[in-house]
Order: sequence, then C-alpha cells, then structure tokens
Amino acid sequence: MSVAQEPASVTAAGPQFADLTADLAARLPGLRGSLTANASLADLTWFRVGGPAQVLFLPADADDLAYFLAGLPAEVPVTVIGLGSNLIVRDGGVPGVVIRLGRGFTDIEVEGLRITAGAGVPDVKVARAAADAGIAGFSFLRGIPGAIGGALRMNGGAYGGETRDVLVRAEAVTRAGEKVSFSNAGMGFTYRHCGVPEDVIFTRAVFEGRTGDAAVIAAEMAKITESREATQPIKSRTGGSTFKNPPGTSAWKLVDAAGCRGLTIGRAQVSELHTNFLINLGGATAAEIEGLGEEVRRRVKAASGVTLDWEIKRIGLPLAGAPAGH
Repeated sequence: MSVAQEPASVTAAGPQFADLTADLAARLPGLRGSLTANASLADLTWFRVGGPAQVLFLPADADDLAYFLAGLPAEVPVTVIGLGSNLIVRDGGVPGVVIRLGRGFTDIEVEGLRITAGAGVPDVKVARAAADAGIAGFSFLRGIPGAIGGALRMNGGAYGGETRDVLVRAEAVTRAGEKVSFSNAGMGFTYRHCGVPEDVIFTRAVFEGRTGDAAVIAAEMAKITESREATQPIKSRTGGSTFKNPPGTSAWKLVDAAGCRGLTIGRAQVSELHTNFLINLGGATAAEIEGLGEEVRRRVKAASGVTLDWEIKRIGLPLAGAPAGH
C-alpha cells in the first residue's frame, strides 16, 4: 500500500491525500469501525487548527482495533489522538492512519475502591465517578482537560496528583494487533511520560483509590475548578500546558521572566492570564502556534539558560513552504 509522504494536492479546502479507504476496506472485510478519507482533524482539536488525516479510523471497540491493526500493512504509519486537548496538528495534515477512540471506549465501572475506565473517557468523568462513589485520590483528574488514554501515555497530573498514583493496570493493543496488559510498575512512569512503546494503543485502565468522604471530595474538585477558571484561559482555544515544568521551577515563571507574556505571532498568542498557555485568537495556523512556542523556547533559553521541553504533542507535516517547528 502506497502511503503519501505529503499531500497529493492542496485545494481551496486545504491539503488532500490519496484515498486509502477502499483498499483498507477490501483488506479488512470484518471491520466494524468507520474509515474516513481526508478527515478534518482541526475539528477534533482544542486549538482548532491543522490539516486532515489521510485516513481517520474510529474503531468500534478493542476487538475491532486489534483486528484492524493485525491486518494493516506494517508500512502504514499509525497516529493516535484523544480529545485533542494537548495537541497541535500541523497544517499539512497527517499521513497514514489516525485512530481516535470513541464510543466503544467510554465505559466506566465502579466496584469497591476500583474504577475501570475506557481510554476514551474524559478525565473529569472519572473524577466525578470517584467523587460520587466516595473514592478519594482522583480529584486531580478534574484539572486535566484530556481523556484517560492521554493520561496513561503522559502520566497526566495536576494539583498534586498523577496518574501513576492511582493506576493498577492498563490494557492496550500493540501495532501488530496483540492485546497486552501493563502493571503500574510496567508502565515506566516518570514526570509527564510513560515508558511503554509509542506504537502501543491504550484501550482501558483499572484504577484504585482509597475510602473518602463524598462531601470532602466534592469540595476538593470545586476548589480545583475555581482555581482553573481563575488562573487558566480555559474558555479560549488553547492546548493546555505548553511546556513541561523543569526541575525546581515552573515553566510559566521562566516564560514570564523572558518577557513573553502576551507575545504574538500572527493570530497566535502567549496567554496574558497564564504564560504556559498558547492561544488561537481566531484564524491562527498550526505553524503560527508552533512557531510561537519555538520563539518562547528560544527566548527562555537566552534569558535563563533553560531549554523548555514541549508538553503539547505535535503531529503531522508542515504545509509546503511553511516553517517547521523543532
């Protein structure tokens, strides 16, 4: 199967790739999920920018995902996205297959102090389920604007808690279509990172908290909600925290000290409210947002000697003629 390394054309509607869906459907007659050629990814990201997926696949469930990956030619690249919160899709789009886990991955089960959640469940829904059941230890998830799959991949954390604090095990499917499971120790968690190979797709997780008071937990979550609304531009088109916090300091402090508060490139801006957030003011391109992030990194390095690492994931190709980020 021939996979485009760049869009076949650029039309008024944006870049367009060669259509692989008919070939994939023929190879995989038992497929139950949906395949869409040149699907808009901007519509699926919080920044609302970026080019299309050559193929967007929405698997019906974990079995469907395993079947698809087992039959997908090895040379076809696979990219996984969640709720699109911590994500920049570059303007040239994403070649190969982009997989998004939807309805078949949104179940939540509570049994005792354990919560089982599909990878497509928003983090906040798990936090609420725990609060309703009087299970402590999950309030931090209220502060993460993503889904469980992303929390597993990035050891998502906020407000003093991290995914590794409550995870028992994660279930996944390999690029070869094999179902596997990882214990907490097997995840290789570090700060905003897990050691599981990038081509492994998480499908479900089992968590365990501790006995708590529902009223106290609800108060904790309300405090987190109030803090987010007061200190973060959550009503703007943003991607959440842009850079990881370097050891011993906060990324926003370094960005602020480098004079980047309110810095603008095109229609992309460093938030005036929280300098570790980038904002699409309306009509920004992915190149402008990523370029702004790179300019912030350059200025912080010059001012403090610290190299900021991206927390936001950036995928896809730059549009021909546009500058690429690093």
